[in-house]
Amino acid sequence: MPHITVDYSAQLAGVFDRRAFVRELHPMVVEETGSAGACKTFFRPVAETCVGDRDGAQVGFVHVDVGLLPGRSEELKARLSDGVLALLGKHLPGQDDYEVVASAEVRDLAGSYRLSHLQQ
Repeated sequence: MPHITVDYSAQLAGVFDRRAFVRELHPMVVEETGSAGACKTFFRPVAETCVGDRDGAQVGFVHVDVGLLPGRSEELKARLSDGVLALLGKHLPGQDDYEVVASAEVRDLAGSYRLSHLQQ
C-alpha cells in the first residue's frame, strides 16, 4: 500500500519520463498520506485513446489512480490529486503537435484488500 496505476497514451512513451516521475511520486504519496507501506506502481501504455471526439493522434491522455487504505479525508485526497497533476506537468513536457490531458484520482482500497509477499 499505496497502489498506484498510471494509464497513458502509448504515443507519450517517448516523452513521459516515467522513472523520474515515480522517483518523485512515491515520496510525495508517502509523505502526504502518512503511509507506512511501500508504494507500488504499474505503468500501462494504452494503444488507443480518445478524448471527446479527438483520437490519440490529436490528444494524449494520462490518468493516475492512487489506492489507499481507508481513513484519509477527502481534503487530503484532493490535495494529493493536485500534487500528482502538478508532478505530471513536470514530467510531461508540452507538445507542439498535440495536447496532453491529465487526470488523477485518489480512492480508498476495498475492504477485501490484502497484500502478500510471495517467496519462490
